[in-house]
Amino acid sequence: MQRNGGGVGAGGQPWVLRRVRLTWLSFMLFFILVFFPLIAHYYLTTIDEAGGPDKRIFGPRPGGELCEAKHVQDLCRIRESVSEELLQLEAKRQELNGEIARLNLRIEACKRSIDSAKQDLLQLKNVISQTEHSYKELMAQNQPKLSLPVRLLPDKEDPGLPPPKSARSCRLRSCFDYARCPLTSGFPVYVYDTGSYPWAEYLDPLVKQAFAASVKSNIYITDNPNIACLYLVLVGELQEFPSSPPPSPLELEKQLKALPYWRSDGHNHVLVHLSRKSMTQNFLYNVSTGRAAVAQSTFLEQQYREGFDLVVSPLVHALSEPNFLEVPPQVPVKRKYLFTFQGERVESLRSSLQETPPQSFEEEMEGDPPADYDDRIIGTLKAVQDSHLDQVLVEFTCKNPRPSLPTEWALCGEREDRLEVLKASTFALVIAPGDGQLVASAGCGMRLFEALEVGAIPVVLGDHSRLPYHQFIRWSEAAIIVPKPRVTELHFLLRSLSDNDMLTMRRQGRFLWEAYFSTSENVLNTILASIRTSIQVPAAPIKEEPAQEIPHKAGKIAGTDANLADNGDLDLGPVETEPPYASPRFLRNFTYTAADTYRAWNRAPGPFHLFPHTPLDPVLPSEAKFLGSGTGFRPIGGGTGGSGKEFQAALGGNVPREQFTVVMLTYEREEVLMNSLERLNGLPYLNKVVVVWNSPKPPSDDLLWPDIGLPIVVVRTEKNSLNNRFLPWDAVETEAILSIDDDAHLRHDEIMFGFRVWREARDRIVGFPGRYHAWDVNHQSWLYNSNYSCELSMVLTGAAFFHKYYAYLYSYVMPQAIRDMVDEYINCEDIAMNFLVSHITRKPPIKVTSRWTFRCPGCPQALSHDDSHFHERHKCINFFVKVYGYMPLLYTQFRVDSVLFKTRLPHDKTKCFKFI
Repeated sequence: MQRNGGGVGAGGQPWVLRRVRLTWLSFMLFFILVFFPLIAHYYLTTIDEAGGPDKRIFGPRPGGELCEAKHVQDLCRIRESVSEELLQLEAKRQELNGEIARLNLRIEACKRSIDSAKQDLLQLKNVISQTEHSYKELMAQNQPKLSLPVRLLPDKEDPGLPPPKSARSCRLRSCFDYARCPLTSGFPVYVYDTGSYPWAEYLDPLVKQAFAASVKSNIYITDNPNIACLYLVLVGELQEFPSSPPPSPLELEKQLKALPYWRSDGHNHVLVHLSRKSMTQNFLYNVSTGRAAVAQSTFLEQQYREGFDLVVSPLVHALSEPNFLEVPPQVPVKRKYLFTFQGERVESLRSSLQETPPQSFEEEMEGDPPADYDDRIIGTLKAVQDSHLDQVLVEFTCKNPRPSLPTEWALCGEREDRLEVLKASTFALVIAPGDGQLVASAGCGMRLFEALEVGAIPVVLGDHSRLPYHQFIRWSEAAIIVPKPRVTELHFLLRSLSDNDMLTMRRQGRFLWEAYFSTSENVLNTILASIRTSIQVPAAPIKEEPAQEIPHKAGKIAGTDANLADNGDLDLGPVETEPPYASPRFLRNFTYTAADTYRAWNRAPGPFHLFPHTPLDPVLPSEAKFLGSGTGFRPIGGGTGGSGKEFQAALGGNVPREQFTVVMLTYEREEVLMNSLERLNGLPYLNKVVVVWNSPKPPSDDLLWPDIGLPIVVVRTEKNSLNNRFLPWDAVETEAILSIDDDAHLRHDEIMFGFRVWREARDRIVGFPGRYHAWDVNHQSWLYNSNYSCELSMVLTGAAFFHKYYAYLYSYVMPQAIRDMVDEYINCEDIAMNFLVSHITRKPPIKVTSRWTFRCPGCPQALSHDDSHFHERHKCINFFVKVYGYMPLLYTQFRVDSVLFKTRLPHDKTKCFKFI
C-alpha cells in the first residue's frame, strides 16, 4: 500500500508542473494577442496626431495623396470592385425575388384554375347526369304533360235527352245534359233577367237586388245563352204581402215552360229560391219542374230528389256585409250556458203541459201512429234545467213568435235578441220539425246560421233532417247530430266533450259560415260550386298578378364573396346550366274535383278556385320512384344513399326535382340591393330573382345590375305596400318561394339547407329568424317578442321559404281587414303570413340553423329599428286574433339542423353541410 501511494505522489508532481506551465503560457499568449495590438494602435495614433500633416501615416493626406500610394490604390480598386459586385448581386437578388413572387402568383392562379376546372367538371358531370335522367324520363314517359285546360264549348244545337219515367225520379245521370258541360268548358252559366219573369213582381226586392249584385261579380256568368252549361232562374223569395196573389202552381208551370231556353223539359236549369224569413212559402210545391233542379231551403220528402235538388242556406245578409270584428271570440271554450233553446210549437207545448209524457220511448212506439218526440224533448230539457247541474236556458213560449211551418219550432223575438243569447251559449239546440215529411226547413236553416255565426256549436235533434249542402259538407265536424230518441242522453253527451273537440268544431263552424253562408255572394258561389262539383267540372283557375317589368341593364359580372359561400370542400349542387325549370302546373285539374271533394269542401279555402299546385298534394311511396314512377326524381346516390359528396350531387327527398324563386322586396336602397343580388351568384337550384320595386321612383338610369347568370325580373308595383311581397306574381314559376329582404345576409349553404328542409315540409313556413307571441298577464292580451327564447311561433318572412299557394290565399282569400292594417302601419305583413299558414295547417313554422338575425353589417337602418315598430306589432297581433276569432299561432320548441351535424365520421366520409 505504501509503495503504491508513494508511486502516485512521485508521479503526480511533474504532471502538476506541466499544468502550471501550460496555464502560464496560455495567459502570456492571450496578453500578447490582445493588449499588444491595442498598445500599438494607441502609439501610432498618438504619433500621427503629434506630427504635422505631412508626417501622418494613417490619416488622410491632402490632395488625395493617399490614393497615389500603390498599395492603397490596390485596396481602393478592390473596394470599388467588391461594391460593384455587391450592387449587381443585390439587383440579381431582387430580380430573382420578383420572379419567385411572379411564379408563386402563377402557381396560385393555376391552383385556382385547377379547382375551378374540377368544379366545372363536377358540375358538367352533374348536368350530364341530369340530362341523361331527363332523356330517359322523356323516353319512358307514359302520361301526357297537363297544363291549364283549353276551353271547349257546347254546340248551339241541343239534341235533347230521352225523358225519364217521371220527374220524381230525376237524377243527374238521367236529367242533366253532360254534353253541354265538357270538363274543359269553364262552366259558363246564363242567368235569366229577373225583370223579364211573369212572376218577377212578386219577388222580394231585397232578394232580387242581392241576387243581381252577386251575379254581376261572379266569374262563371256568361251573356251568351248558346254556350251556357247551366241556366239559373230566380223564383223566390216572394214578398210577404204582395199586391196581388202569386200565380197558382199550374200557371207557374206554364210560365216556366215559356222560358226561351227551357227546351220543353228544363234540363240544365236550376230554380233558385232564397229564403230571408223562417216562414218561407214552398213556392214550387205541386209544381212540375221537369228536369230542372231546385235549390231552396224548404223541402218535403216527396218533393226532394236526393243527389239532384239542393238544400241551400237562408239568405240572412241580403245586401249587408257581416262585421267580422263583431263576431265573438272562439275562446273561452265554455260559455255561460251549456246549451240554450228558444222556440214555440203550440201543439207540442200544449200537450206537454196538459199530459204526462210517457215513461219511455218504447211506450211511445207501441202504437201505430208515429210517436211525438217533441213532447219527450220538452220534458227532458225542462228536467235538465230544473236539476241545476249546469246552467242551461230553455224557453218553449215566446212573446213574439215568428211565423213558421206546421210542426216546426218558431223562432222567438228579434234576431239581435237571439244572437245575444247564443253568444253566451256553448251549444245551441236545433230541433227538427216534428213532421218527418219535412226534411228541410228555412226555420232550421235560420237557427243553424245564427248558431254558426256567433260560435255556438249546433246540436241538431233529428237525424232525418237534410242540412244545407249535406252532399259535400261533413256536418259531423261542425255540429252534433243526435236522433230524437237520444234526447235523454243529450246532457251526458254534451258534458263529455273535451275542450279540444269543442274548439275544433267551433272553428270548423266558423269556416263553414264564412265560406258558404255569410253573404249573398257566398250563397250564390256555393250553389254553383255544388252543381259544378256534382258534374265534376274543375273550378276556374285562380288569378295571378301580372308582373309589369321595369327595363334594366346588366353590366357588372357578379363575383363570389368567399365569406358568404365558404362551404368547405363541398359542392352545394349543380348550378343549373339548362334553362330555368318551372314547376309543373295544373297536374291535378280534375283530381281536385273528382277525388278530393272532401278536403276541397271541408277545409279552407273551399272549392271555389283551381290552384296550379298546392302544398298538400299526395306523395308517392319510396319504391314508386324506382318502379315506374320515377319521372323527375333525383335519388341520392341513385337510391343507394351516401354522405356529403353524394348528398350534394342530388336533391333526393320525396318529391321530384324542382327549383325556387327569390322574391326580394326593396325600397330606394340601390347599393344594398345590388350587393344582395350579387351574393346570389352561383346559388344552386335558383330559378330566377323577382325584385319587387316598391318605390314610386324608378331605378336610376345609370344603375348597372349584376349578371348572375339567371333572369332578374324587376316588377313595378301600383303603390308602396308591404302586401306586394306576397302577391302571386305570374313571373314566379316555381312552387317554392324564398322571400328575402334586400338587406338579408345569408350564406349559400344556409339557403340550400332551408330549401331542402322546405321540400319535406311544403305546407309550412321554413326560415331562419324566429319570433314568438307572449301573453300579457296584466292586460290579458298578446305581445310580440323578439328576444332569445326556447319557444317560437313565427318565422320572419324576411328570410323564409313558403309555397306559392299561400301567396294566393294571402292576396285573394285572407280577410281584407288584415291587408288594410298592414298598409296602415306599413308593418306586420310577416305576422299576417304566419297567422294565415298556421290557421290553414294548424302547425307551427320550422326554424332552420342557429341564426337568430339576418341583417347585413353596415346596411342602412331599416324600419324595424324604430321604437314604434314593436308597439305596432303588438297591436297587429291582437287585431289579427280578433279577425280570426282565436289565436292561430302554435308554439314549437325545436329547430332543424342537418342529419350529420356534430356526428363523428370516418376519414373517407364528409358531412352534408360543413357548418349546419
